[in-house]
Amino acid sequence: MDIQENVDLLPFNTFHLSATARYFAVIRSISDAQHVFASEVFKKNEVLILGGGSNMLLTRDFNGLVIKNELKGINIVDESDANVMLKVQSGENWHGLVMHCVEKDLGGIENLSLIPGTVGAAPMQNIGAYGVEIEKVIHNVEAIELKTGHVRVFSKEECLFGYRESIFKQELKNQYFISSITLTLTKKDHQFNVSYGAIQDVLRERNVEKLTLRAVSDAIIFIRKSKLPDPDLIGNAGSFFKNPSVDFHFFSALKEKFPTVPSFPGEKNLIKIPAAWLIENCGWKGKTLENIGVHKHQALVLVNYGGGEGKKIWQLAQDIQRSVKEKFHIDLHAEVNVI
Repeated sequence: MDIQENVDLLPFNTFHLSATARYFAVIRSISDAQHVFASEVFKKNEVLILGGGSNMLLTRDFNGLVIKNELKGINIVDESDANVMLKVQSGENWHGLVMHCVEKDLGGIENLSLIPGTVGAAPMQNIGAYGVEIEKVIHNVEAIELKTGHVRVFSKEECLFGYRESIFKQELKNQYFISSITLTLTKKDHQFNVSYGAIQDVLRERNVEKLTLRAVSDAIIFIRKSKLPDPDLIGNAGSFFKNPSVDFHFFSALKEKFPTVPSFPGEKNLIKIPAAWLIENCGWKGKTLENIGVHKHQALVLVNYGGGEGKKIWQLAQDIQRSVKEKFHIDLHAEVNVI
């Protein structure tokens, strides 16, 4: 296993930020991973595991080991007349997987079209969009314990999924490397979820009379492209902040003061408030500060227009958090990982 030194991470993150990794390794198999995890460089240094680099903000050089995940493979491990179980290696591109499933008429993740990143980040973040979260189709998650190199399979229940959360971000943070996931998808009688956001409007505009996985996926891709900047053109990591949840009494008081505040049901009888609305109503939408800023079409997205610095983007994020706290008494939490 070749471990390189002093590698620029600019090609490996969607914010297009330059930062140097002291050590850098690429893994393409379980044995590659186990070899790296057993190395002295791994044991003696801070470690950062990279997938698509789409959920990360680099604010500094990384004086440790960066591991680039290149595990590939999509395989059927079991199927019946109605369902199929698909085992997918964690280095696969997430949107590429969605397109593969749409083409094969396998239902369950079409609403998660065009989410950036790799498959390995999906269970870690419990990615979700347009009324669907990955936990709905997860059967299990295979992961390698960094300390021992042992492979462990986590059931769906053991993953402790929550809103943009899992056991891999909480109790077991930095203890496991996700090597693959197994999904249970439908082969027929697909359950379409088109009630969220503008999906129905787009389907109507496109004169879609009979729902198909392709029609739903195409509608969501259209919506996302109309709202979110292409990271290949403008550096960004998608939604920077989570939608905050509040209790009924807090929301009632907030509604009295701000009658137009939108909301939707959250977990555990809480009410979610769109973070984008809070940010926009603090005057941040479209704001530009030299070569960074807040996207003009989506207040949730912080952008690097070219040559920006991660520490300045993080300062902007903190300024946004402070202003939302002052005006609405709500804490905004970053969805991206800040390094």
